[in-house]
Amino acid sequence: MTKLQVVGFDPSLNNWGIAHATYCTVTKRIQIQSLDVIQPVVPKGKQVRQNSKDLVAATQLADGAMRAAEGAHAIFVEVPIGSQSARAMASYGICAGILGTMRAAGIQYFEVTPTEVKMISVGKATASKKEMIEWAKAAQPELVFPTYIKNGIAAIVEGKAEHMADAIGAIHAGIHSDPFQQLMKLRA
Repeated sequence: MTKLQVVGFDPSLNNWGIAHATYCTVTKRIQIQSLDVIQPVVPKGKQVRQNSKDLVAATQLADGAMRAAEGAHAIFVEVPIGSQSARAMASYGICAGILGTMRAAGIQYFEVTPTEVKMISVGKATASKKEMIEWAKAAQPELVFPTYIKNGIAAIVEGKAEHMADAIGAIHAGIHSDPFQQLMKLRA
């Protein structure tokens, strides 16, 4: 098989980035086919406990991620790292739980770090969200990122686009990773 269907994930509690692509094992070319972001719809109001909101979000994220993984030959995930606030740590825990559930369900994936994603794309470990978006746009100019109109000018919705760009970066980092390259050598 010379063309592999691959998926990149950038997990986040509010904006789980997804990139679907084809990877040609002969030309080594990555062609992004579609981008998406899972944005959970959670109940609002003080009457709803935060843990109940988190469970609703986790359910929607797990369902969306598992559906996005269907049919993929390889999945690459930018696995989140620790955080600096209690709320961000809760987000981290929910994402880690979903990723663990995927593995328990038999959905295997290649892990990449945020630093690996930034280095393979922009070339520096401190790449900003804006730099990641610009890299993704340059790497795949035909892609359409979500926009809104501001003062009569279209502007990119950075909250969504950054996660889409990171999902694209996860594919690039994953394909260049040692574990994936070793698997490709075994297949040859």
